[in-house]
Amino acid sequence: MSQGTAVRPEAQGAAPAYFHLVWDHELDSLAPILDSILSRREQVLEHWHRLYLLHFGDRRSLSDREFLEIFGADLSATIGDLRAKDVDKFTADVRRIGEALAERRVPFPEIVVSMHLFEESATGAFPVFPPPMPSVYLAFDKLSHCRMIVLADAYFRSTAAIANARIRDLEREASMLPRQARSRFHGLVGANPAMRQLYDRIEAAARTRGTILIVGESGTGKELVARAIHEASEQARAPFVALNCAAIPRELIESELFGYKRGAFSGANAEHLGLFRSAEGGTLFLDEITEMAPETQSKLLRVLQERAVRPVGGNREIPVDVRVIATTNRDPAEAVQSGQLRSDLYYRLQANVLRVVPLRERLDDVPLLIEHFINVFNERLKRPVPITGIAEDALAAMQHYQWPGNVRELSNAIEGAFTFGRSSNITLEDLPPQLAGERPVSAPSTDSPPAAAAAPTAGLPSFADVERELIRRALESTEGNKVQAAKLLRISRKKLYAKIEKYGLA
Repeated sequence: MSQGTAVRPEAQGAAPAYFHLVWDHELDSLAPILDSILSRREQVLEHWHRLYLLHFGDRRSLSDREFLEIFGADLSATIGDLRAKDVDKFTADVRRIGEALAERRVPFPEIVVSMHLFEESATGAFPVFPPPMPSVYLAFDKLSHCRMIVLADAYFRSTAAIANARIRDLEREASMLPRQARSRFHGLVGANPAMRQLYDRIEAAARTRGTILIVGESGTGKELVARAIHEASEQARAPFVALNCAAIPRELIESELFGYKRGAFSGANAEHLGLFRSAEGGTLFLDEITEMAPETQSKLLRVLQERAVRPVGGNREIPVDVRVIATTNRDPAEAVQSGQLRSDLYYRLQANVLRVVPLRERLDDVPLLIEHFINVFNERLKRPVPITGIAEDALAAMQHYQWPGNVRELSNAIEGAFTFGRSSNITLEDLPPQLAGERPVSAPSTDSPPAAAAAPTAGLPSFADVERELIRRALESTEGNKVQAAKLLRISRKKLYAKIEKYGLA
């Protein structure tokens, strides 16, 4: 490599290992520093290990032996590679370290901090520190960035591979179970007969490319069903593109769906493909299709029939290969009668309808869902004291509650318990008021009607009361910080401000 040229890329077709950050002459200027680190390898490694122990303490992911084994090999190999200017081998060795750390489930933030601690340890081995020439230190800093780029790429590729392998194993195990024994399916959770029937219908729908309508109340998991159909199909690796029809102004949905040509209207400074063409070969998910304007529904029907779209401002149709999955939380027949769903579009959709039962009709799945969301939030929220279970009275209350908000409401209840609870068990006091305020009732007799048909408990707080209390608790826990409260509630700041004004919580 000659001076003035960037470090060469990896094998043809891959991204450059250093993204042209480090140059040959900079590697030459680093030679004394690299030699010094290599000659004092044991001293640098010992200091690095000591800083690691001080920083992470009992929270560290690596044992002493693992740390010294992984990073000791890292020091010897990578610095030797750089001295030999063998960038391909350096890249391969750093990737091997990234894969080893991913296999041991070391959190990535811990790896970033550990690399910073290495820099602190390495500077102690500099022959003169700070270096007489700032450019030398700058080159070392750039080299550290390059190292992290390769490490991160290897780590996340390996993490994704591990996760994908685990999912494949779980799906393989699930496929070997008798159909009547299934309790999970592509992210859906439930062992109730209605859910197992749904799993069968999803598998059947996945074998075709027909248009599908999913009907179910808000919060039942209609998008999860759509994703399960996509993932169970032969097009699982193709795009899955989602549009919430209720979240986009009606006058903009058409251009979002079908795209537009440059100059089609004011502000159209470049061509926009649109969601249909973005989902080519895969699935386009249209959530709450009854919120779409009737004229747009008419154009959607034409696309479904002709398998082609005409961008706004365009003069010709463009063929598309896209499966459309639509949802509605309304009764489709009633939506047709009220004019919210065009009859001709409904007739096109009604051939393949999947219905998702509300949670109150499968209360026997509540323990499974609780276990699932405890695992999800333990992983996602990294709580100092992990949740390991739920108290009996809290479980009884959740099993007898009618869940008007369905699975989404149950998920929010568990997440709230993670936020406001303090022990390793979810207690009744950790649950929202509408659950905590109820006395668990005894199991119904065989002569009594099923829980699904039972009348709601008398004196149950209204939805507004529950929402107001949840927002109040979020503001209280964040000491009035509205930005943090909005993140906690998983809503936009604009929506939070509107709710605060609505409930007089300012």
